[in-house]
Amino acid sequence: MVLTSYKRPNLTLIDNLIQGQSKMATNFSICLLFTLNYIIFSTFYESANGIFCEEITEGIEIKRVEKRSHLHFFFHDVISGKKPSAVKIAGPANSSAYGFGTTMMMDDALTEGSEISSKLVGRAQGIYAMAAQEGVAFLMVMNLAFTEGTYNGSSISVLGRNPVLNDVREMPIVGGSGVFRFARGYALAHTVWFDYNTGDATVEYNVYVSHY
Repeated sequence: MVLTSYKRPNLTLIDNLIQGQSKMATNFSICLLFTLNYIIFSTFYESANGIFCEEITEGIEIKRVEKRSHLHFFFHDVISGKKPSAVKIAGPANSSAYGFGTTMMMDDALTEGSEISSKLVGRAQGIYAMAAQEGVAFLMVMNLAFTEGTYNGSSISVLGRNPVLNDVREMPIVGGSGVFRFARGYALAHTVWFDYNTGDATVEYNVYVSHY
């Protein structure tokens, strides 16, 4: 009878292999869970928030018909009295004779007729500032917010130079809202009355605007 010596297996090596496989399985599970969570969250986020950017097809664009409108109204800038519609909000302590740097905030009435008591059609809300060191020219930044008829709740945005001593001044229309979405065009301003003592003024506006 032949006796064969029995060699005990290295249990430490086996335990290390088992532990290593266990760690690999755990890491794989964590990675899989993270991936699934990312996919689910991304899908939910996209469905909840929509698409960030998409192109508009020609079919949709063709349905948009461009319109051109002419609006005529009067702008009343009231600086004097107990309830002025325009107030000074900024300006240098030592300004020039023309008030260079003086900035006014306005909420001026827009009316159908030249009298301030005539029918109200909207408000001119924004700022105008003396932007010329020589001469008199305002920087106009304002929204013409309408309250009458079809245009109720819609607005036109004007941004431009207003050399107020000129008989007729032209300012660009840079946008709009409501009925005047994608608006572009120009506004012509003509002063019909000015009080040199108070600074109050009435300005006639003819606005020509293209919109959809």
